[in-house]
Amino acid sequence: MTQIPVFDGHNDTLLRLWQRDDPDGGIAAFLAGGAGGHIDLPRARAGGLFGGMFAVFTPSRDLGDDYIAMMREAAYDVPLPTPLPIADAQAATFGMVATLLRIERAAGGTLTVCRSAGEIRAARGRESFAAVLHIEGAEAIGPDLDALHVLHAAGLRSIGPVWSRPNVFGHGAPFRFPSSPDIGPGLTDAGKAFVRECHALRLVVDLSHLNEAGFWDVARISTAPLVATHSNAHAVTPHARNLTDAQLDAIAERDGMVGLNLATCFLRADGRMRADTPLDAVARHLDHLISRLGEDRVGLGSDFDGALVPADIADVAGLPRLFEALGRHGYDAATLEKIAWRNWLAALERVWGA
Repeated sequence: MTQIPVFDGHNDTLLRLWQRDDPDGGIAAFLAGGAGGHIDLPRARAGGLFGGMFAVFTPSRDLGDDYIAMMREAAYDVPLPTPLPIADAQAATFGMVATLLRIERAAGGTLTVCRSAGEIRAARGRESFAAVLHIEGAEAIGPDLDALHVLHAAGLRSIGPVWSRPNVFGHGAPFRFPSSPDIGPGLTDAGKAFVRECHALRLVVDLSHLNEAGFWDVARISTAPLVATHSNAHAVTPHARNLTDAQLDAIAERDGMVGLNLATCFLRADGRMRADTPLDAVARHLDHLISRLGEDRVGLGSDFDGALVPADIADVAGLPRLFEALGRHGYDAATLEKIAWRNWLAALERVWGA
């Protein structure tokens, strides 16, 4: 199969680089290769990845690595981390934003931070990797929303109000299996004001980590397309982080977008975090998402560098194996191209404008 170009809706590579001990923060290793994890620039080229949403995520001090082990069990309910102090979140957020801007400066034109769909297309045309700045959990932003405007000026174009922990804006969906996403209250008054301001700025408001009440709050407040950058189908895997058919139908009605998550706990019918997850599990979710959303509103939201993905993919260089498997499953070349990149660019244009 000819290599398919890919635009990915979600990765956590900035966190991995920001946490490295390298004097330059892992920038040289990202650009030249050897940075570890799932993504660096040479492996992105090998896998056909020409761009994607680079998430800024502040880790919780009280959420250790043992939560991964918990998700290998038959059922689990990972405790929600405590809210983050804003000073901690701002230090991490500004550090990761600076990392991405430093990569752009060091890249010599081989990576571009893009602020519009037109810039993504232009970057691809000159073979420059197109990186879009995204924030996963808005803890670095206070209720006055001043930091939101500063980050927007720095290039922010997509943001999730919450990660899977509460903050001043609302409540997230926990890592719980089996479970409905209908858990607890949704957006606070500050969260509703936050969504209105994001709408005014034409930012993507990412629904992926919101609980169900928060999802419907966003749907009521904003008239923009509804977007979940890295979420799967609850009907296939009944995990609290996955989207119900009612949510998927609402996204379809609003001409929105869902990025299919490769984290194995959201793919497997048993909800477990296991690398030996077959690629058939990806195909089952894709089948269901397309059945509710249509073939024009589904893409990839890999969660590379933030999750355990199937061993048959392993890292970004393994994306051709994923699309080969989807081709064998029955998807034709035109549909695979939509899923790989065309749908994401069309959805971003619907939110941002051209």
